[in-house]
Amino acid sequence: MSIESQNDLRGMQHVGRAVARILQEMEAAVRPGMSTAELDGIGAAAMKRLGVRSAPQQTYGFPGFTCISLNDEIVHGVPGPRRLRDGDVVKIDVTVEAAGYVADAARTVIVGPASSLALRLRATAVAALRAALGAARAGEPVSAIGRTVDARARQDGFAVVRELCGHGVGRAIHEEPQVPNYENLFQRDVLSRGLVIAVEPMLTARPARAVEAADGWTIRTHNGALAVHEEHTIVIGESAPLILTAA
Repeated sequence: MSIESQNDLRGMQHVGRAVARILQEMEAAVRPGMSTAELDGIGAAAMKRLGVRSAPQQTYGFPGFTCISLNDEIVHGVPGPRRLRDGDVVKIDVTVEAAGYVADAARTVIVGPASSLALRLRATAVAALRAALGAARAGEPVSAIGRTVDARARQDGFAVVRELCGHGVGRAIHEEPQVPNYENLFQRDVLSRGLVIAVEPMLTARPARAVEAADGWTIRTHNGALAVHEEHTIVIGESAPLILTAA
């Protein structure tokens, strides 16, 4: 969607703030020994309190309120009885809806003491997202975002997930345009003022394909490579974008 009115802006700001708050509360709750279902319950309680709903549940019948992916899982991990352990790399992905507006964001949290590889990979994803937001301006090609993410990943010796991408968002979870994390020379879309998109670097410690797990939801690396995920929903402007899901 594109922001066409003050009502649109207020609606997107409301769901964006909710996503940011839910992510904060879930990250603060992460500890060794808790199950991913318990962590999802933190998100569910926050959604209820804030008056928003889980968009993946509504749209796709996802069996959880939030997506929680561990280690080599990239995205769409299903909350359940698995218990977090020291060193786990946890991707928390929150997408909510209220009054017909949808916002989406994710962050990577490391449980307890972390390996140097996990710390470096997460730091690269954070830096890649920051750089990508700097490239996201009206009049620039959408592919400028992916070129920036891929360049940062390669600079640090890591790889982007090519099968998954960011996307338009706002009235639904997944809208046009697609926002790959690499430069797609065949993509001709141009960023326009007011466009709402989710920018989401998904990086792996070594090149890997994204494959679907047996549960039919979780997407993981085919070779067990560690994965991280950082994401914000933004509104494109003439200069710096408005980050709707910033804390």
